[in-house]
Amino acid sequence: MRSYTFINVYFVLFVLLTAGCQKAPEPYGACPTPQQVAWQQMEMNLFCHFGPNTFTGAEWGDGTEPEDIFNPTDLDCRQWTATARTAGFKGVIITAKHHDGFCLWPSPESLHTVAQSQWRNGGGDVLRELSEACAADGLRFGVYISPWDRNDPRYGTPDYNAAFVRTLESVLGGTYGPVYEQWFDGACGEGPTGRRQVYDWPLFNETVHRLQPDAVIFSDVGPGCRWVGNEQGSAGRTNWSTLDVEGFEPGAGSPPTEVLNGGTPGASHWAAAETDVSIRPGWFWRESETPRVKSVQQLLQIYYESVGRNSLLLLNVPPDTRGRIDAVDSLRLMEFRAALDTIFDCDLAEGATVSGVARGRRFAAGNILDPVYDRYWAAPDGQLTASLTMELDGPKTFNRILLQEYIPLGQRIAAFHVDILTPEGAWQEIARETTVGYKRIVLTPTVTTTAVRILIDDALACPTLTRAALFLDTIYCTK
Repeated sequence: MRSYTFINVYFVLFVLLTAGCQKAPEPYGACPTPQQVAWQQMEMNLFCHFGPNTFTGAEWGDGTEPEDIFNPTDLDCRQWTATARTAGFKGVIITAKHHDGFCLWPSPESLHTVAQSQWRNGGGDVLRELSEACAADGLRFGVYISPWDRNDPRYGTPDYNAAFVRTLESVLGGTYGPVYEQWFDGACGEGPTGRRQVYDWPLFNETVHRLQPDAVIFSDVGPGCRWVGNEQGSAGRTNWSTLDVEGFEPGAGSPPTEVLNGGTPGASHWAAAETDVSIRPGWFWRESETPRVKSVQQLLQIYYESVGRNSLLLLNVPPDTRGRIDAVDSLRLMEFRAALDTIFDCDLAEGATVSGVARGRRFAAGNILDPVYDRYWAAPDGQLTASLTMELDGPKTFNRILLQEYIPLGQRIAAFHVDILTPEGAWQEIARETTVGYKRIVLTPTVTTTAVRILIDDALACPTLTRAALFLDTIYCTK
């Protein structure tokens, strides 16, 4: 009886002593909402610039274009969404209203819309057709609605901001279903009367949140996600998802370019970077640019410097004057998808044995090989450095290392490097980088080894990793 009692006592003591180690780390600093996590897990979305500029060849229309200039001869939004889905994109954002003020839906706030055009005898609605196509193909639907309006005579007056709110309401109020992202361009030029508008950003954001509470709002300062600071497709090699937004606003009042590109470590606001870039030299379709559609090599570089640097890729693929994605662009997307599948279909770390200090069995080092995102490794509290060793199940040749932090608890890792075991039994460094975030893909020399060591050199709080993987890329060649 006494032995049985002692055993129970020891068991209870063991549970009490280990319970703290099984507790998840406390969230650190600014953390993403569930909607922001789901947004970044999309990884690649399609941007579609479409409107009067498609027919005039302009990048920025001046608002005087006759409505009848918009007249696609064979609009097929299902062709857009089928192309996007097959290429691995998860959502589509359409330029519902660009700076020229032309609305691709029959906006009750404007006389410069599809309702005044000859297209479908004034009965057309691009947003309706695209939102229905997205729903049919399992994609998420997003909208770009520019507050700059070079056609509306109210622009530059106190009445315009309220009118713009009503414009938002006509799109976001439920007619087109759920909207996953509202894209706000901060451009603020002169309107038709020569005046500029002082935008009421708090009112605009509140309107979006009221009508589409799950939508992520894009602008230079979020609040949902931020511009990456360039249109070349490159996020910062150091890229924090946190941003100091105090005193800044979209447009001319935005943070410096280098801050947008790399974020602010430890800042109080979560606004991950979105990397917007066009597959063509311009944003709207021009036949003359068809020979200059980006190559697979260029698209892979963009992928590595956007998704592979803790950013979401928003790739612009503009429909042509028919209202269809050009065959050249579509083929290039399929080639891009095939290249990604070839590179990332085989994880060479599969079957490895992982060792390293963890905060308990629930957060064991081996979790970094588990594809389930919510199973992750975490270091003990107070430990800002760590070492994880992957003993591979044989010699493996690779040149890409993929790492992911568990971002629902915040972004933590500030510096890391990677070693491999040489045939002589020594550790050799092959990569040294800074941030990880949602996803980091490190390009390394092509190496062969039986063991890989991930060393976290600095972190803002006890580090986490939810995945580590190894891949071989024989397609993309660095210069």
